[in-house]
This record gives sequence, structure tokens and C-alpha cells, in this order.
Amino acid sequence: MTGAVIVAILVATLAPAGSPSAAADIRPRHHPVTAEGLADLPALDPVMDCADVTGLDLDGVTDAPVTIRSATVSTTGAPAPYCDVRGTIAPADTIAMRLPVSGWTQRYVQTGCGGLCGSSNINYTQASTCPPIADGTIAAATTDMGHQGQNDGSWAAHNPQAQIDFAYRGVHVTSQVARAIITRFYGRPPVYSYFNGCSDGGREALMEAQRFPEDFDGIAAGAPANNMVVQNTFHHAWNVLTNLDKNGDYVLLSAKLPLIHGAVLAACDGLDGVPDGVIDDPRRCDFDPATLRCASGQAPSTCLSPAEAGVVRRLHDGAVDARGQRLEPAIAHEWGSEPEWFLFVPTAQGQTVGSENFVLGFARYLGYPNVVNPGWRLSDLKFTVESFWKTVQSSSYLSAMDPDLGGFQRDGGKLLLWHGWNDQHISPEGTLAYYDAMRKTMGRQAVDTFTRLYLFPGVAHCGGGEGPNSFDILTPVMAWVESGREPGKIIASNVANGAVTRTRPVYPYPTVARYDGTGSIDDAANFVAHTPRQESRSDYHWLGERLYSHGYQTRCTAVGTKLVCRPSETWLTRRA
Repeated sequence: MTGAVIVAILVATLAPAGSPSAAADIRPRHHPVTAEGLADLPALDPVMDCADVTGLDLDGVTDAPVTIRSATVSTTGAPAPYCDVRGTIAPADTIAMRLPVSGWTQRYVQTGCGGLCGSSNINYTQASTCPPIADGTIAAATTDMGHQGQNDGSWAAHNPQAQIDFAYRGVHVTSQVARAIITRFYGRPPVYSYFNGCSDGGREALMEAQRFPEDFDGIAAGAPANNMVVQNTFHHAWNVLTNLDKNGDYVLLSAKLPLIHGAVLAACDGLDGVPDGVIDDPRRCDFDPATLRCASGQAPSTCLSPAEAGVVRRLHDGAVDARGQRLEPAIAHEWGSEPEWFLFVPTAQGQTVGSENFVLGFARYLGYPNVVNPGWRLSDLKFTVESFWKTVQSSSYLSAMDPDLGGFQRDGGKLLLWHGWNDQHISPEGTLAYYDAMRKTMGRQAVDTFTRLYLFPGVAHCGGGEGPNSFDILTPVMAWVESGREPGKIIASNVANGAVTRTRPVYPYPTVARYDGTGSIDDAANFVAHTPRQESRSDYHWLGERLYSHGYQTRCTAVGTKLVCRPSETWLTRRA
């Protein structure tokens, strides 16, 4: 080992965990590369016993005291033994870590948390087949983001620090502490650090790239809930309210969803040249639900009433005010996603659908700064311009919509955005709008140096759906970071009873897969890349489009039971 490397290791070991990538000075400049494009790094063993992790002095690693409660060797949920570390970053961020007890390949991955979080479970969303994860040679961590359980949002009541930890602090301090523990456990810091998350985990991923660009070398952000406040108010409330008649009864019930889906596929499935039950770009589908309206004497089970057809149209189009002004990006639910609409279309009258629960838990305790209102109802949300700007004030700390990732780019970071076209929770149009805002803000060429976007046909929220829905999103990020191999096609699969039934390539946007005319349409080998001469365009104009900008975000502190955010005045606060 050279003296320079020894010095670099000592400096990295002693440097604050929040400083710019401590591993940067010791990354191998010339190293072999695996077939997947990953650096073939030497495997290391720990320099201390697992049980001794509880005795580590972590003072000064982050902005608050750290307590390690337990460290025991385990094999639960992993292919190889690891040191299972559990601890707390004050005041209440629970962290969980997995540190391989042998053969660590000098990488760290932090996983995100979905919903409103509240649990610290490592979940390798769409990355379980990534080689260092599959063979158990990667160090990993996650956090509950400052609160435990209570996914109804009540944890946020009169608890501003929990709101800050959920908004952005919890993930950041976890990355600082995890890297410090890894450095002590193995005698050197990770050479590469990654973040992988979907849904709220996707929001967390983008929050890291925006607010703490030095934390990770590569980030995979799936189906990001980065427009969180609009998502958990106007979007999900519209899902419910637009389907109620004047008596408060549901107009459309889920028994009609197969009928609607069949008609959509009949109209649009063949647009990509392959009738396979999947629409590769729903924006090209010009389906009109009025074509399903019942003719005189037609059995109601085989058609839609005028009211039902109207609901279908409004669910697809998304929330608007009385004048038709959009209160969320256009197309809330893509054509082809109808089998997933059970999230907000009930099977029977009297049911409470998932969308309603999302809004209530959020709006009552978290959505409005320093407001706790357990009696709040969906009817309290007004679909007006005035109500919109009042509601989105908490976007300044909860949402992750800043398109200027210059800091992340300058630090050499790589970002993969991805979304399923059939996502029933979060519209892929929001991710497209964010990507478009990035290119307008930073320039298309600049964005292309560090970001790729993948849209997976037929895939629902973070997975599932009728399209090929199993894939590895993390290895392409690692290869881009570690060897400069730019992400290309990703093979997505359908798997039934342990057997692969269909594979399909998915290419970086705007390129799509096209059947070459030979062989099975269920074999990815029979598809080629096709870049349309003109991109299918989305309409990104809506009332809140300026939220995709730089300069209105705030940082907050807890003062007693109040949340105090700075700067106190931005263009957003002036709209309230």
C-alpha cells in the first residue's frame, strides 16, 4: 500500500461524514471492470467485531447525538451474513444497517422509504438482482425518517422536528452516520455511495440531489412523489370527489374497469405495431370514453352511462377548477392503467378508497404549516386558485421540485429517473414535467451528461402491472459512476411462478422499443431501439408549473411546537 493511499485513508476516516465524498481521493484511477460495467474492487473484511459497533464514538458525525442500540450478526433477508446495526439519530431518526461480515466490495447503498414512512426496513426496490446486492457484498442502510408507525400522519401533530426529518433531514443525517460507521467498521470509507428509492423514496432521492448533492455518487429515483403536496391534496382528492354524485354516491364502480380497459386496448394497443396488451406511450392514445356510452336498450353491464363516461374522462384528465384551469399536470391517469384504478374506484357503495385515506392523513396533520385539524374532510378542499396557493405553501420544504441540479452534476453525480406508465398513485407526467424543467433550466446537453429517464410500459406504481415489471435499475447507475458506461437498454421481465414469461427492452427516453418483425414478441432479443422523429409532447402548463423552479425552497427549524422556515418570504409565500 502506498503512503499516499494510507494518508488518504486516514484523512477520509477522520473527515466529517458530511463533507464532500471522502472517498474521492482514494478511488482507483485504473481498475478492472466487470461485465456489468462495475469496478472490480477488492473485497474487504471488517477490522472490528460486529458487537463492538455499539461502542463507537460518533460525536460530531452529524448535527445531533447518535446512539447505537444493537449490533448482531444476522442472515435474515440477505444472501450472506451481515452485522445488523440498529440505532437512533436524535431526536427520533431510527436507522437500520447491514454490514457484510466478510467480502465487502467497498460500496454503500441507502434505500428509501414509501408512503409517510415510519419504519426502517431496507427495501431494494427494483434492484434486488444488482450483483453486489444479490451476493450480499454491499453495505446498506435506511431510516424511518424521524417517526415510528402512524402512517395516518398523526405523528406530525405539534411535532415540527418530525416534519423536518420527514421532509429532508432524516435521509441526510442517516447518510452521514452510515458512512461514518462503515469507515470505522472496515477501516476505510465506501469508495462509492448510492441511493435507491421509489414513491416517497423517489422524492427522498431527488431531495438529496437538490439539497445535499455531496451525499451520493449515484441516485435512482423511481416514481418520485416530488410534487408531494399537490399529489396528496388535489390529485388524490379529485380521484374521489369527481366520482361522487349530488347525493354523495359513487358514480363509477370497479366492475366497469375491465370494460373500459378492453376498449382502450382495442383503440390503442396496436399503435406501436405489436398487439400485446401494453401501450408503450399512452400519450399517443386518443381514446374517448364517450364511445362506450350505452345505446338504447343496451345492457348496462356492457356500456357506460353518460355520468360514468364523464367520470372516466375526468379521472384521466386530472384536477381542474370551475373554469377548467389545471390544478395538477395534465393527465392524472394514463390510458391503459385502468386495471389499477381500484385505488380510487371502489367495488361497492360505502367504501373508503385509498385515495381518500392518503388525503386525510396528509392534510389533517402535515399539509398545512403549523395547522393540526383532525376533523378536516375532503369537502374542505376547494378547487380554486386561492385554495391552491394556500395549500401548496408546505411545498417549500416537503416537495423536491428544484430542477437545478448543478451541484450534483459538479460533484460527478449520476441520476436515473424512472416511472411506470401505468402508475395509479403518481402520474408519470409529473416526472416528465420535472425532466423537462431540468432541461430548460440547465440545458439539454448538460442534463444528458448526468441524467437518464426511463418509462416502463404497462408498469404500475413502483412495480406490478400488466407490462414487464421486474428489472434492475441500480446496476446501470453504478456502471455509469464506476466505469463511465452510459446507461442503455434495461431488460424488463414478466415473471409468473418463478418463470420468465416475457422480456422487453426499455431505452432511455425518448427512445422506445420496436418489434423487428421476427420471432416471439415476448423475447427482448426481437426488439430494436427506435427514436421518434418528434417526441410525443405533454402539456406542462398548469397553475403550479412555477413550482418546478429554483429559489422558493426553505430550510426549517423547530421552535417549540412551531415550524419556522427561512427565508420567510419567497414568491411562493407572496401567493398565499
